Amino acid sequence: MGGQMAAVEHRDAVLRRARTDWELMPLDGVGPLRFGMPIIEVAAALSGMSELHRFQAGPSEPNTLGVAFGERPTEPAVYGYFIRGQLFCVAVDAAFGPQVTLWGRELTACVPADLERFLLHASECGALGVSYGPRGNPGAAGIGLVLRVQEVAGNAVTRPVMVGRGWEDRCTDDWEGPIPECEWIGRQWFYPGYSEYWPPPGHATSWGDWQPPF
Repeated sequence: MGGQMAAVEHRDAVLRRARTDWELMPLDGVGPLRFGMPIIEVAAALSGMSELHRFQAGPSEPNTLGVAFGERPTEPAVYGYFIRGQLFCVAVDAAFGPQVTLWGRELTACVPADLERFLLHASECGALGVSYGPRGNPGAAGIGLVLRVQEVAGNAVTRPVMVGRGWEDRCTDDWEGPIPECEWIGRQWFYPGYSEYWPPPGHATSWGDWQPPF
């Protein structure tokens, strides 16, 4: 019982941590970042953060560079993805990343079902169109937003992934869309009939020597 209480307190402390506030400007940028920025400008814009490591973003994406940024070596906060040296995709870590807002609604480290209701309500009002990828992850291609989940202290909470103008087409498609493969791996959005994790237990991948970076 004591162990469970400690785990819950740890989870709540992680989710309540002080976060920098970032506003999503659909297809243009998020917080201090603008899509199309070179790596050197991204690093300069992320005040208080430094580059933690670089990685190949997918097994068949040798030209897509992933860069993790954060305030501490073991706490990556923001992942930037670059093609030809330009930023085209940003993912915010659910545990350590900034609080991203869209039209005043928080997107980072939220209860997935609550945020899904927000998306569906916005869709009913005509503000955006919601679609689901083959693995059940929701998003709105028209504004370049995909909502993933990330396991934090035993709970699945939301991890916003955003792409810039020119990359939004089919961005919710986790098989053929523009978002790097590494962003689709791990804990999955709850959707009836789908596995809780990708790859599911026992699934043979075709990754070769490539390994997920996180």
